[in-house]
Amino acid sequence: MAEPLWTPDPACAGRSRMARFAERVGARTGRDLSRYDDLHRWSVEDPAAFWQAVWEFTGIIASRPPDAPVVDLDRFPGARWFPGARLNFAENLLRCRDTRPALISVLETGERRELSFADLYRQTAALAAHLRSLGVGQGDRVAGWLPNVPEAVIAMLAAASLGAVWSSCSPDFGVPGALDRFGQIEPKVLFAADGYVYNGRPIDTTSKMQEVARQIPSIATTVWVSLLDAVPPGAVRFDAITAGEDPPALTFEQRAFDDPLYVMYSSGTTGKPKCIVHGIGGTLIQHLKEHQLHCDLGPDDTLFFFTTCGWMMWNWLVSGLASEATLVLYDGSPFRPRPDALMTLAEREGITVFGASAKYLSALEKADRKPIETHDLKRMRMLLSTGSPLAPESFRYVYRSIKPDVHLASISGGTDLISCFVLGSPLLPVYEGEIQCAGLGMAVDVFDDDGQPLRGAKGELVCTRPFPSCPIGFWNDPDGRRFHEAYFARFPGVWAHGDFAEITEHGGYVIHGRSDAVLNPGGVRIGTAEIYAQVEQFEEIEEAICVGQQWEGDVRVVLFVVMRGGHRLDETLAARIREAIKTNVSPRHVPAKIIEVPEIPRTLSGKIVELAVRDVIHGREVANTSALANPGALEHFRNRPELAS
Repeated sequence: MAEPLWTPDPACAGRSRMARFAERVGARTGRDLSRYDDLHRWSVEDPAAFWQAVWEFTGIIASRPPDAPVVDLDRFPGARWFPGARLNFAENLLRCRDTRPALISVLETGERRELSFADLYRQTAALAAHLRSLGVGQGDRVAGWLPNVPEAVIAMLAAASLGAVWSSCSPDFGVPGALDRFGQIEPKVLFAADGYVYNGRPIDTTSKMQEVARQIPSIATTVWVSLLDAVPPGAVRFDAITAGEDPPALTFEQRAFDDPLYVMYSSGTTGKPKCIVHGIGGTLIQHLKEHQLHCDLGPDDTLFFFTTCGWMMWNWLVSGLASEATLVLYDGSPFRPRPDALMTLAEREGITVFGASAKYLSALEKADRKPIETHDLKRMRMLLSTGSPLAPESFRYVYRSIKPDVHLASISGGTDLISCFVLGSPLLPVYEGEIQCAGLGMAVDVFDDDGQPLRGAKGELVCTRPFPSCPIGFWNDPDGRRFHEAYFARFPGVWAHGDFAEITEHGGYVIHGRSDAVLNPGGVRIGTAEIYAQVEQFEEIEEAICVGQQWEGDVRVVLFVVMRGGHRLDETLAARIREAIKTNVSPRHVPAKIIEVPEIPRTLSGKIVELAVRDVIHGREVANTSALANPGALEHFRNRPELAS
């Protein structure tokens, strides 16, 4: 059995919130729950007791307690969590109101702002009063088309305090992408930015913000956030609304546990994005569980995740306020002015829990950065990675070149559940290439095509029992048909997540890519992540995308690569790639074709789009190119002569 890369210090593990939680519920139930496996088993066998214990341990604020933790537990979907409870999301995030820093905002330009918890409460109160004067109330939608700056957090909190529904995307979305999203939910108010700075370039967004506001009749008011001093004359300005020192008292409208809080969006590459509606209580309790139990987050922590307002990790990050942690917000390129700029940010701000994408860690390694030699990261105790599977080499890189005693937690879940199915634990070791465990209260499994559990083999990642952050449903899906087809059609009564996964001998998880992008040469299912893990180790290659091409009655593997500056793909390099894949994965994974392209298409949230590339090489049109950040990149894959032989 492989040796772990990291093992928790027994004293630290024993002091963790997860250990204290296990001790508390163990005393109540008469069980020894000190081992994570036993704690997890209890949490899924008795979900009512588990989630009630989480509610109590995390101190959820509610004006009326629930009648029961859950009813209709045998219905999935359909279970109802904490019926009868009345609460407000913003009230739980604004529980701390002292002078400690709540938000530290840093832009690529170096501009830094700091807001205390008292400042955050005051500005939220002022903005909420303004929104109330505009007629915003329970169930109304409020949209934010904003960079990752404090104004986005304040706007969300103000909307949530009124019982309104918040939805956001980042300002790099084009007009069609924003219309596809906000046009479906018909917001009453739009928070818009006049621009942002990325990779050294200021980008004015006023005209496209105005165009979207014109095309969505429901938008009665646009509130402008100024970063480039380009707000249209006479416009309503955010800073003018929140400038007062004595705003009206903040009233928190009390709502039901399952009332809507957020509308999130699917990538939308196969049509208009699905509008995924998440509830107030489910989002809150799931994030509190993940933050406090799985990340051991508390008032002494500084939490950072490199994200935009268009990715669910922004929502996850902001919930850290409910654990009274300080949040660091960053907007701009993660590689300006140097490739290790975020490591400098971590050192300067004393970040204790640092989060970024797997692609970021891979890029940092390819830039030959060794923060262990150049940065003082003594306060960083946990490093989170998500967005795509973290390659084994990236695990080794973190412990070799960033910090040997950091708790590296690869995590995976998604917009669909606004949280994680599998993630880290302060009680467990970290093994190369593996996600540590299934989340507490999450009955995660891996099924074969017949719906039977798999061990030691790859299959569909599923969740077999209800969980509180299951979406309320989709917007404009009154009979729930689209929602059911998205998650429950394949295995009735079981959530099929769409990830190709494997449970390891340690009880950890490996995600091998999206199951709808799985390759099938010779009838053998192959996950693309296994191929990417090998390709990413070649310093000559910037990034890659792998798809299956229908060929002579079978499927063959085609690998497209983007080369780093100064390198070109030749037969020698192609042979080395094939040999690495053959040796380290299997002969069936070896690409039949390796083709150089100048860029790879990505969604607006930065994920590569294997299905779109697969459609293009087969001559099919991509249904919704407005969902792509760089739709022109698809032309590099169309009518390739290399694919005709």
